[in-house]
Amino acid sequence: MAESIVVIDDEEDIRELIHYNLSKEGYVVTCAVSGEEGVELVQGIKPDLVILDLMLPGIDGLEVCRRLKSDAKLKSIPIVMVSARGEEPDVVSGLELGADDYVSKPFSPKVLIARVKSVLRRGKKAPIDAQGILTEGTLLVNPQRREVLIGDASVELTNTEFKLLHFVMRQPGVVFTRDQIVEGVHGDDYPVTDRSVDVQVVGLRKKLGDYGAYIETVRGVGYRFRDGASALAS
Repeated sequence: MAESIVVIDDEEDIRELIHYNLSKEGYVVTCAVSGEEGVELVQGIKPDLVILDLMLPGIDGLEVCRRLKSDAKLKSIPIVMVSARGEEPDVVSGLELGADDYVSKPFSPKVLIARVKSVLRRGKKAPIDAQGILTEGTLLVNPQRREVLIGDASVELTNTEFKLLHFVMRQPGVVFTRDQIVEGVHGDDYPVTDRSVDVQVVGLRKKLGDYGAYIETVRGVGYRFRDGASALAS
C-alpha cells in the first residue's frame, strides 16, 4: 500500500512542485493551504508523514507542529518542516517541539525526496543488533562495553564524547539542536551551556579522524550524524 503524505503550504507553486515530485515517487499526496486545514487533514487521514511550511496564514507552522505533537493519536507521525533561509530560530523551535527534519527554501525536489525517504525509513528501522552495537563502515560503537573501534584500532573517548557520539549515531540524519544534545547526553537541567557541545564536537571529530566528517554541522541549528539524505543535501 502506498504511503500517504500531507503537505501544508500556502504557496501554490511550492505545493504543486512537492505534489508532482512525491506523486511520481509513488506516494499518495494531499495538500492543505492553511494551518487549520492542515490539522484537520492530518486528523482525518493520519498520514505516514507531514510536510509543513513554517510560514502559514492563520495558525503558523510551529502551532501546527505543537498541536500535532500534543495529540496522542498523531504525535508519532513524522514532520518535515519547510523553511525560508533566515528562519533558523523557528527551525530550532520546531525540532524541539518534535519535528523530525527540515528543508530550506529554495530546495531541489531531489533533496526533498531523499529527506522524506530517510525520515520514513527511520521509523521502520530495527535495532542494529540485540546489544545495540552501532556501525558505519569500519566505525563501531558498542554501548555495553563503552568501546569505539575504527577497524581494529580502539578510539579513546571521554565519557561525554562517547555519549554524544552514541546519541547522534543512533538516529542518522536526524537534526538535533544543541539543547537536545545536552539533554540527551546529560539529562534535564544539566548545568552546561549549549555552546559546550561545540567544543565536545571539535574534540570528537579530531579523535574520529576521517569519520569526524560524519558529524555534520547544521548551520544555526545544531548537528546530525550523516546519512544518505544529509550527504546528498550537503
